[in-house]
Amino acid sequence: MPGRLMHDWTGRVLASPLRNLVLGGVFVLFICLLATIGYVAAGWSLGDAIYMVVLTIYTVGYDEVRAIRTPFLRANTMMLIILGCTGMIFLTGALVQFITITQFQQLFGTRRMKNDIDALTDHVIICGFGRIGIMLAQELRAGRAPFVVIERSDRRFADARDLGYLCIQADATDENTLQAVGIARARILATVLPDDAANVFITLSARSLNASLEIIARGEVASTERKLIQAGANRVVMPTHIGAERIAQMILFRDSERLLQGSEGMRVFQRQLLDLGLSLFTHPVSPESRCVGQTVADIEQIGAGSFFIVGLDRPHDQGINRPPPDTVVMAGDGVVLVSRDGHAQQVAQLFGTPLSTI
Repeated sequence: MPGRLMHDWTGRVLASPLRNLVLGGVFVLFICLLATIGYVAAGWSLGDAIYMVVLTIYTVGYDEVRAIRTPFLRANTMMLIILGCTGMIFLTGALVQFITITQFQQLFGTRRMKNDIDALTDHVIICGFGRIGIMLAQELRAGRAPFVVIERSDRRFADARDLGYLCIQADATDENTLQAVGIARARILATVLPDDAANVFITLSARSLNASLEIIARGEVASTERKLIQAGANRVVMPTHIGAERIAQMILFRDSERLLQGSEGMRVFQRQLLDLGLSLFTHPVSPESRCVGQTVADIEQIGAGSFFIVGLDRPHDQGINRPPPDTVVMAGDGVVLVSRDGHAQQVAQLFGTPLSTI
């Protein structure tokens, strides 16, 4: 039994290169400190003692600053030679083992990552792993949608890799990078970098590489939206505008927002809808919208099956769940609707202010 315990302990120690490196370093430092104290106790100066210890453990033997004549000095030096040199051999081997294994892990990890990326089809490409990129990746993982992240920053790339995401560290504006993540086989590219110029360039490159790709681009400045559309983006997302609209919806339509976001069960239900390619949300009806004065049935007919209305939230009034088809929609109402993926822009144009009036 003691022999088996010793074998198990030895196996655990030798199986960890980092632990071997730490243990070897601690052992060598302890022996050096003990030998230095011994030389100083024999009357040597601290500088001479440290010099002698370094020469001995590195087996250089360049020059002995003092003669080793007394039994104590000989015993101290023999202890340093035996234990110090042995410790240095062990430490050097642990260092080589650590470097080698780390390089092999990086090599095989990179190859495995590349193989997994090469196997992707009909996937999503996320350019940028900043605040929005992180949230997007979390939602896609929750919806079990395949995706790959492109990030240039060392820290953010390490964060994506630690989270278990498929990712590569490269510049997304480089066409070779887009080809490496399988843009020819991808379904959607989302470029969410905080740099509008980079998003425009990525959109141009992506559109030239895959004409059928759906491109969703982030824009910070309002004037960039038209440039992104001209560059080939299907949709442009303005985070500042979305944030303002979201806050306005919380203020104007508290009942429906509380219903949609207030319980874990509802959030689970919305994730299930996402799995089916559907989304549930509230959209305000602008006074300039063509839907003002129209019935629910007429509006759904205009939408041509891209959505259906499941509720109405009216300011300073009780909301209407499952409104009858002949219910008239008024300006200022909040329509609670279920929409198919890819129709958010159509919904916004239908219920929002027409572009010609902006």
